[in-house]
Amino acid sequence: MPKIITAKRLEGETDRARDYVKTHILFPSGILGLILMLSAMLSLGYQFLVETYDWQTFLQSSVLLVLGAVLGWGQTRYHRFLLETYPEHFAGRMRVYSKGKKGRGKRDAPTPELEHHGRALVPVAYVIGVLFLVGASSLATLAGHLSAMPAYLMPWAGFFWAKLFFWRGLLREHRAGRR
Repeated sequence: MPKIITAKRLEGETDRARDYVKTHILFPSGILGLILMLSAMLSLGYQFLVETYDWQTFLQSSVLLVLGAVLGWGQTRYHRFLLETYPEHFAGRMRVYSKGKKGRGKRDAPTPELEHHGRALVPVAYVIGVLFLVGASSLATLAGHLSAMPAYLMPWAGFFWAKLFFWRGLLREHRAGRR
């Protein structure tokens, strides 16, 4: 009997973790990706009409989009690793967020502590990734072929679209499991 209860509890944790990913990662990524992509495309259109738009502008904006997508892919790979290995991490977050602001106590720990190889390097990797995107955008702007607005929006559009794109397997797996 204890094995059945444990299996049901673990299945509930995994479902709660998947709900967290859909609610707090996929939905915001889709909205932000759409807003940033539209803004970047409109600013590129403005640059086309008002300033110059040549093959280097196209190349730089495409490279920035791909750089953002690569970083989004990397973060998604890490989050998928956490979902598969430590579903209680996302399930704990979902429990805390589902309580609402009034139901949360000051001592409520949002998630259990993660202990995996390389955990200390994760915040460093995030900072390096953000600095890399900002630096690449700055270089593209300083090169003079790309305006500042699309240069700073394009990599983040790629980042959020990649997160949405590379999580698509989670939704497909989850739908197939419910049938």
